[in-house]
Amino acid sequence: MILKKGTLWQSIDRTTENALKTGALLPVSTDHTFIEDAGLRFFVRILASLRRKDEARKQQEVATASGKKVNPFLPPEKGLIVADITDTHQAILNKFNVVEHHLLIITRHFEDQDTLLTMKDLEALWLCMGEYSGLGFYNGGREAGASQQHKHIQIVPLPLAPVGPTIPIEPLLADVEQSGITTIPGFPFLHSFVRLDRDLLNFPKRIAKETFDLYSSLLENAGLNRPEASRLTLQSMPYCLLVAREWMLLVPRSKEHFEDISFNSLAFAGSLFVQDKQQLAILKAFGPMKALRSVTISKGK
Repeated sequence: MILKKGTLWQSIDRTTENALKTGALLPVSTDHTFIEDAGLRFFVRILASLRRKDEARKQQEVATASGKKVNPFLPPEKGLIVADITDTHQAILNKFNVVEHHLLIITRHFEDQDTLLTMKDLEALWLCMGEYSGLGFYNGGREAGASQQHKHIQIVPLPLAPVGPTIPIEPLLADVEQSGITTIPGFPFLHSFVRLDRDLLNFPKRIAKETFDLYSSLLENAGLNRPEASRLTLQSMPYCLLVAREWMLLVPRSKEHFEDISFNSLAFAGSLFVQDKQQLAILKAFGPMKALRSVTISKGK
């Protein structure tokens, strides 16, 4: 059954409760702190352990190296399935979630994470984004923080941090132009930004069409290839994409790690993850904004 309007959050909550009882969901516990840098309070989670997720990833890599096809999304684990969003996409829980109620929107049939988003991808995203307050994101390739090759968009509930702005980078958005493809003055690396029309939120097909066109323009403005409407298009380089109800941000990536700290799209929202206090100390000493600059592309290139 395709998702009925107004039911997604209840389904997420119910599936989470059942998955915790059965052990299908394996949350990763964290502590947190803030680092003030470049006019922002970066929210930093310190992970207690990623052992189970790392073990699962290593097992998958070993199986792949031996010639076996391993794909946790095809089919997805039954206990993690939240809803059928459309005839092309399902919503499932992130098995090793750091953020509570972390949702994955996956394609029913295999599509590569290195292919650009389609209109159908964005329609599925907006059907979910219209149901509750969340931040959507897409890690375009391994260097952008993707851990699975099967195409998946992700949504985490807002606010991202227990105190402060709903999204930590919001203080920088006050100086951003109100219309057209533009940039965030406080970001010292190549990126593209655009504001969205909230009035379209209740019209998933219309907002999917508008954001697909804007997404194409964001890519082009950042020097990346545009998608082709008629077929899947391979991305020309890795990138991170953030989609809020009010705006979209796209950031080309040069690599996944600063030192040994992995950054995915949420890093550009001001929400970072480190594995231990040693990594936290390195991040504090270097500064989060400089760290983000080190994994992106310099302006003017």
